Amino acid sequence: MQRIRFRIDLPAEHFYRYYQGAAQTVQVEARDGRRIQLPAINLRPFLSSEGVYGNFELIIDNNNKLLKIRKIS
Repeated sequence: MQRIRFRIDLPAEHFYRYYQGAAQTVQVEARDGRRIQLPAINLRPFLSSEGVYGNFELIIDNNNKLLKIRKIS
């Protein structure tokens, strides 16, 4: 199991592109410099009227399968 931390600042108007089907994934930069591509649907629980903002932790298994995303601040 691996934990990857990242920050995301995604205004609501940008996130709505995912609702409209114009985009399926969100690309973020992990704190260690890696680029991570996530299915946008996994960020929906964190969407507010302002968008998705904060520090998150991505938990993946040894096969790089997403297990959980949690907001850490």
